[in-house]
Amino acid sequence: MFRRKYGIRTFIAFTHDFIAIAVAWWLAYLFRFNFEIPAPSLQLLLEILPWTVLVQGSFFLWLGLYRGLWRYASLPDLKRIFVTVISGTVTVLLILWPLGLLVNIPIAVILLAPLLLLLIMGGSRLTYRAWKERRLYGLESNEAKLVLILGAGSTAVSLVKDLTRSRDWHVVGMLDDDPRKLGTRLQGIRVLGTINELPQWVQKLNVGHVIIAIPSVSRRIHRQALEMCSEIGVKAMTVPSYADLISGKTTVSQIREIELDDLLGRAPVVLDNDGLHGLLTGKVILVTGAGGSIGSELCRQLAAFKPNRIVFLELNEFALYSIQEEFLSRFPGMAMSFVIGDIKDHARMTQLFTQFRPSVVFHAAAYKHVPLMEQENACQALLNNVLGTYVLAQVAISFGVKKFVLISTDKAVNPVSVMGASKRLAEMVCQALQQSITKNAKPDQNNQSNQTCFVMVRFGNVLGSTGSVIPKFREQIARGGPITITHPEMTRYFMSIPEAAQLVLQAGLMGGTKGGGEIFVLDMGDPVKIVDLANDLIHLSGLGEDDIRIVFSGLRPGEKLHEELLAASENTFPTPHQKLRIAQARQVDEQWLSELTVWLNKITVLSDQEVRDQLVKWVPEYITKETEH
Repeated sequence: MFRRKYGIRTFIAFTHDFIAIAVAWWLAYLFRFNFEIPAPSLQLLLEILPWTVLVQGSFFLWLGLYRGLWRYASLPDLKRIFVTVISGTVTVLLILWPLGLLVNIPIAVILLAPLLLLLIMGGSRLTYRAWKERRLYGLESNEAKLVLILGAGSTAVSLVKDLTRSRDWHVVGMLDDDPRKLGTRLQGIRVLGTINELPQWVQKLNVGHVIIAIPSVSRRIHRQALEMCSEIGVKAMTVPSYADLISGKTTVSQIREIELDDLLGRAPVVLDNDGLHGLLTGKVILVTGAGGSIGSELCRQLAAFKPNRIVFLELNEFALYSIQEEFLSRFPGMAMSFVIGDIKDHARMTQLFTQFRPSVVFHAAAYKHVPLMEQENACQALLNNVLGTYVLAQVAISFGVKKFVLISTDKAVNPVSVMGASKRLAEMVCQALQQSITKNAKPDQNNQSNQTCFVMVRFGNVLGSTGSVIPKFREQIARGGPITITHPEMTRYFMSIPEAAQLVLQAGLMGGTKGGGEIFVLDMGDPVKIVDLANDLIHLSGLGEDDIRIVFSGLRPGEKLHEELLAASENTFPTPHQKLRIAQARQVDEQWLSELTVWLNKITVLSDQEVRDQLVKWVPEYITKETEH
């Protein structure tokens, strides 16, 4: 009956503990009488054993001692055994006392018996666990993947602890540059040497995988480890970022492959969460281009601040459908609206603003692919990026939107492309509108919440965005190469999509401190050579330069060799946030804006060359081949 109810393993464990009770009392008597138990005491032992075994065994069942497995025995299990043994012993003594048996039991036996029982029960469980783990992870380690861990800090120790419970991994050593740790053992694993000695230890121990277990490690260490692993033919992996570990999103054991984000080595963004809650929580937020890389990530970041509603505005039907499917699944309790619309369509924009009354607008919709907009599509880039921004901004002003955040680009600085010039022109439109609002405001309306504050945010390329170089390189690697790069010296600024979205939110919050119309420039770090980026992707794919060729095809129309974040005529001044600065750009006025809008509204269709010729008049810093000399 017992076996049917609890299972064979529980039955064996219970039988073991029943025997342990008898053995503990018998040993207690042996120790008390120097292994020569007198006949009266032996007779007494035989009389009390049925009571002790029955009572303490009942306590074992009653207090749930058999809910866990011996192979996972831990400190909480030992505590439960301690409480159970002590409780059972006290109960046994209380039963023996009225029976007149307690007075004849030596005090030494009363003290020794529970201690011996604790040792037998706890020791046998821990011994079984040690044997089981050695059998699974030691004797059967041929089936597990041999791994070296880079790092010997707290994260690495936690990782070792987790991996020793896994059949898939067998940790053979750790490497760390701290001389104090060399030769020591952590969780039974020896710190073998320094990180630079990785190749020799991989070869010596026949290791196939390396895990970087230093979440705050620099980009240099990640790249160094990746290059070494690529050269010696082993797989490099890493633990989640420090920010993710602290936030509780992931655990140390969730190892993953190294991504380009790790090689950028950028510090986590610190947000003014209290301020952002004030700006976003309980508000209606409109995001244009919501199906794009930046627009969709902005919506993901916005969801954390519990807005009253997010309005997803998108022209591309499939992009809107895709983001709808994701958000309905991930955020089922959040109010959301998914709307199709063209930002150049004044009637449609007015309808949406009338229906939803947004208080904050993030304008991410744009045509941004430089070569594509340079040829055959220049007029559409102009109309969408400039006229569309003007129409949307005018509607936002008329409906009293509090913040209007324009997502700009580093290509707007001294632009050489139609796309870059159109984005600079969009910035100038917002600047002019802000000046008009400030100039026409009544004295008692200055800095009031019913006035729209325009904020522009410039940043460079984001890793993995739609139409960017990263997905293209991945496809080329998947096909076996070659990777095509326009120029061996080409550089770009890069940041991750989440980082860019977070800084856009922060800039949106800070905008208005200088009267509105500020152009925020994100700290993009150091420029990255595209050739280095391609080589990193090759290494991340487990290949080498000999496996995938790199071919240089020459600069495409509208492309710069090096991007800039500031024009020569612009200065910046700092903000309270270390990753944001404000550019002091050339100003424009209402008259200029009036003339521009007249021209934009007259446009039906222009050739690419006509667009370029006209843009030179409106954006003096725009450089074309014709104006270069």
